[in-house]
Amino acid sequence: MNPLRYAVYLAPPPESALWRFGSAVVGRDAASGEAQSGFAPDGFDAATWRSMTTEPRRYGFHATIKAPFRLADEASLSDLSAALADLAHAERPFAAGRLAVSTLTLAEAGGFVALAPPTPSADIARLEERVVRGLDGFRAPLTDAERARRDPARLTARQRETFEHWGYPYALADFRLHFTLTNALDESEWIAKSLAREFERRVADPTLVVDALALFVQRPDGDFVIDQRFPLGG
Repeated sequence: MNPLRYAVYLAPPPESALWRFGSAVVGRDAASGEAQSGFAPDGFDAATWRSMTTEPRRYGFHATIKAPFRLADEASLSDLSAALADLAHAERPFAAGRLAVSTLTLAEAGGFVALAPPTPSADIARLEERVVRGLDGFRAPLTDAERARRDPARLTARQRETFEHWGYPYALADFRLHFTLTNALDESEWIAKSLAREFERRVADPTLVVDALALFVQRPDGDFVIDQRFPLGG
């Protein structure tokens, strides 16, 4: 069994202001694999802030399209890459609205701060469904340990069914695009206001342009890095 996991994410171009902002906030650049330190919004020192971003730092700045999965025994990374390239080639870049700092809640995670479009994008939802369904044949079945870590008792009936069928409870009908910025925090509303000021200062244009799908791979140390970006439309 291959213990490493792969994921399909949205990741802004590494040279963009949005990527630089997100990587600084979470404390690691998933394109270069390098740690980043020194970021701290108003009211925090850098060390305290890093303690509040340990979870998103593992995955890098991203928005989930197909959540991390192990490869099926009969699948290979080259086959997965080829299928993702074909899927991306059939799409066209599009704008998905303006991102804003907000607080979100997932059943098992509590409140956390994220960047998300205030209004759901039908184009994003369509792309997510195509990727989730189109690449699921590469995903290994869930293990008992993976089920236990998700704590299905805290999910809705529909989320449990989605989790069993597609390997992630927040896919398809429960999908909501977001770029996670912090761990689950008790004072997420106040922290979101501080991050919103930083976002406004650092990112002149908050429009999310979806121009590529990124294949992330989990390194042996547990961190995810970008293996390849596949431009939409080829």
